[in-house]
Amino acid sequence: MRTATLGPSERGEALARMAERELDILVVGAGVVGAGTALDAVTRGLATGLVEARDWASGTSSRSSKLIHGGLRYLEMLDFALVREALKERGLLLQRLAPHLVKPVPFLYPLQHRGWERWYAGSGVALYDAMSFASGHGRGLPAHRHLTRRHALRVAPCLRKDALVGALQYYDAQVDDARYVTTLVRTAAAYGADVANGARVVGFLREGERVVGARVQDVEGGGEYEVRARQVVNATGVWTDDTQGLIGERGQFHVRASKGIHLVVPKDRIHSSTGLILRTEKSVLFVIPWGRHWVIGTTDTDWDLDKAHPAASSADIDYLLEHVNSVLSVPLTRDDVQGVYAGLRPLLAGESDATSKLSREHTVAHPVPGLVVVAGGKYTTYRVMAQDAVDEAVHGLDQRVADCVTEDVPLLGAEGYAALWNARARMAARTGLHVVRVEHLLSRYGTLVEEVLALIAADPSLGEPLPAADDYLRAEIVYAASHEGARHLEDVLTRRSRISIETFDRGARSARDCAELMAPVLGWDESQIEREVEHYQKRVEAERESQLQPDDQTADAARLGAPDIVPLG
Repeated sequence: MRTATLGPSERGEALARMAERELDILVVGAGVVGAGTALDAVTRGLATGLVEARDWASGTSSRSSKLIHGGLRYLEMLDFALVREALKERGLLLQRLAPHLVKPVPFLYPLQHRGWERWYAGSGVALYDAMSFASGHGRGLPAHRHLTRRHALRVAPCLRKDALVGALQYYDAQVDDARYVTTLVRTAAAYGADVANGARVVGFLREGERVVGARVQDVEGGGEYEVRARQVVNATGVWTDDTQGLIGERGQFHVRASKGIHLVVPKDRIHSSTGLILRTEKSVLFVIPWGRHWVIGTTDTDWDLDKAHPAASSADIDYLLEHVNSVLSVPLTRDDVQGVYAGLRPLLAGESDATSKLSREHTVAHPVPGLVVVAGGKYTTYRVMAQDAVDEAVHGLDQRVADCVTEDVPLLGAEGYAALWNARARMAARTGLHVVRVEHLLSRYGTLVEEVLALIAADPSLGEPLPAADDYLRAEIVYAASHEGARHLEDVLTRRSRISIETFDRGARSARDCAELMAPVLGWDESQIEREVEHYQKRVEAERESQLQPDDQTADAARLGAPDIVPLG
């Protein structure tokens, strides 16, 4: 295995290597599906490259509900195959592939009708648990349980007494979605994939009808590379149609974007020891435990405006507050909202005008020789999507290729995680960090925590917390730039950490501290530090302004008031 360090020099070397030889597989797009596809391909022994125009997970894969789940509501739609597949993947992630990143989380479902609802909902949750167990990967999560109203109110005192007659409690799992994708990319790199962010595909190389590679623009360093590949995989999510347009092909299906927004509120605003799942007239609403916070979401509305920076409007925020307040004894207000984020789901269009009815299934196609397209699906089933995409690409390789092995390839940080977790008190004593800090680091890095601790050993000041975001240590900011491919301040504040949604100032007060920590690693001078900080401050201002606007059009216009630090044209 190669080093999994993704610093500035490794990025440059990866781009150069991709341009020097013909790859077997070039993957375009480093969301969870693209990163998973790169890992799948490289672990089959294929020469693999991965390029991303912006940052790892900078699109949909950093703005999800952060759940790893089987899709309980799809049982009601009788989509048993999708639920069965997702439950198997959930179990693999919890038990084998990423136990350091994917954690169990309980949910309470309040019952509002006596008799029939407990039987109806209880049957669904019982089937959910049974399918999980039958998948062979259902161990490790407690079974669901029925609660009386009195018991439910002990578990979740935040609920209004008249909002329920009883409840069901069941378990799913959650993940820091952006951190997971970064770890996927690093794992692919460790097995030999060449990976580069800030590397934008601006065209495809053709020989007749066949796609034989891509023209890749180095957004960060300038210049353009011709990367030749026997097969190219388009895994660009909501940008699928745009990427297809580079070869003048719409492809065999159309991808539509559905906007989902989430609110982040402090833990003390909702008094509960469990997450909540509530029905709405259109879908379901989750209240999800998130460290010292709650994540509340989501909406499900059609979006045809700017894809890079989807904006949450005032109407979106009011919608979520109205629905969650319908069951809370102490209602939330706008002042309680610490963070807001909006993401776009890539949906396969054509089934219905309502986005909540569009397919969550995925599709793989081979529209022209040499080009595979994968789109749709759910975060939870990314590994299956990646396997299907590589299987399709292999048909275009005139050679025998090994079968998928990613079911048995733990992500970096997973091997030995349980043993290290059990020894966390000793690690705290050895390092001088509080055991709660060690637990935080283990849950973000797994056994890679030793690399972070090595930075602190070399410079003890890095063991101090960030002054305006004290959940994070200074070392984590340095590590993001030196090991995880962070190129800009926004990468660190919004994806390597979650400071942008976990603080009332949206990370504005942490911006300069973080930029100064990143500067020596990335070679920034004082003017670049100023530029990064100014850009981030403008981003926060534009997001706040967009969230005061009444509708999507005005919110989008306000958000676009802050330009990207590196314009993509």
